Amino acid sequence: MKLSNETLDLLPDDVARPGYDRSDLSAGIVHIGCGNFHRAHQAVYLDDLFNLGIGHDWALLGAGVRAGDAKMGEALMAQDGMSSVIELDPSAKSARVIGAMTGFVPVASGNAPLIAAMSDPGIRIVSLTVTEGGYFIDPETGTFSPTHPDIAADAANPDAPETAFGAMIAALKARRAADVAPFTVMCCDNVPHNGHVTRDAVVGLAQLSDPELAGWIKSNVAFPNSMVDRITPATGPRERALAESFGLEDAAPVTCEPFRQWVMEDHFPAGRPALEKVGVTFTEAVDRFETMKIRILNGGHAIIAYAGGLRDIEFAHEAMADPQIRAYLDKIETSEILPIIPPVPDTDLSAYKQLILERFSNPEVADTIRRLCFDGFNRQPKFIITSIRDRLTRGLGCDGLVLASALWCRYCYGTTETGAEIAANDPNWDRLVAQSKAAKTRPAAWLEMSEIYGDLSKNDALVAQFTKTLKDVWARGSQAVITDYLK
Repeated sequence: MKLSNETLDLLPDDVARPGYDRSDLSAGIVHIGCGNFHRAHQAVYLDDLFNLGIGHDWALLGAGVRAGDAKMGEALMAQDGMSSVIELDPSAKSARVIGAMTGFVPVASGNAPLIAAMSDPGIRIVSLTVTEGGYFIDPETGTFSPTHPDIAADAANPDAPETAFGAMIAALKARRAADVAPFTVMCCDNVPHNGHVTRDAVVGLAQLSDPELAGWIKSNVAFPNSMVDRITPATGPRERALAESFGLEDAAPVTCEPFRQWVMEDHFPAGRPALEKVGVTFTEAVDRFETMKIRILNGGHAIIAYAGGLRDIEFAHEAMADPQIRAYLDKIETSEILPIIPPVPDTDLSAYKQLILERFSNPEVADTIRRLCFDGFNRQPKFIITSIRDRLTRGLGCDGLVLASALWCRYCYGTTETGAEIAANDPNWDRLVAQSKAAKTRPAAWLEMSEIYGDLSKNDALVAQFTKTLKDVWARGSQAVITDYLK
């Protein structure tokens, strides 16, 4: 059954659908970047809220600034903004249709339609998921990079910006001129201190063309921090077949694990939906939750990804079924990561770690090792190297984390340990391959990527340990080196 407003009542009985009248919805949120994670997370929470009969003036207006966003918008609007979400519980799969989106802003050069949409007084929140690498962060300083070509282009042409941040600035400028209160900017990306990072990008870009406006934004616009979590694989033939098995003809189905979590600061001057009624946690301790999640879950993904990738393992649950890889992950988490995680309110870190192991092992999710290996250039500094740095600062050893970093280097050589070629799997793949080839004979070359490792290449003890570890991986293979680590 093709998704549309007209066919909702005709869907199979085992497919849940909106229990509210979608015609009663009005947009209160513009969301930039309507990929799988957004539709399995924020859109689901809003759909749950609307099913309670409240918050109907907080519907989503989808948006984007890239060509891929335009394609997604076309696919969604051909289905009246709806898409299906299939939860992959090992005991039973379930499907639901999400109806929280009312429209999609046309994607255009200069972003005039997006600026106009965000200027509407009815829009009180602008949220975004533009991936970890979309915030123009200088890897060496960890701060906003004003010299990035895309930023420089927007600074030179602020009235016709091409980035999401440039469009926000233009809309905030228009709202101020019209005496309309600013919207709240709600980042939903997996970035440490994501509200602060988003504020730095918006204010930093505005500073380049209009310092006075930049000061106004800094003083008047809220950027609450948040932590988001739900494992959501990319959509491929398997996921489309799952949708079809529920009798759904969906151009943009999403599959995901049953678990989801959203933790936010309650800083919304223009108002917000009552998301606490559907399981969202509002707290001032977001940083504690995000550190826990990024170090244990995302760091855990990085730990199993390259160990699995070098063995030609296809899926995360298959890696977790390998006793050695599972033990390797468990040991690093328990002995090197958990001891440096600050206490989290009402949370047992050991129980959380065990939950992560179980989530990674879910065979129904079929999360690919290749997806987990993707974009290490942007992910490693946040997920692994921060833990290395913290342990070094405290005078603690980090054998397992250094091994994880060495396996990433070995993966970036471009072949698995059976000799199979690894197709390009990072926006900076050519650079990483070249650096990995240099590191085969001089391992310190890998740590000299200051955009990733900062000044760690000057730490003689770390360089010596990494050198020994990488040489061992090349000489004896990853399995033998992991065996030694486990002993």
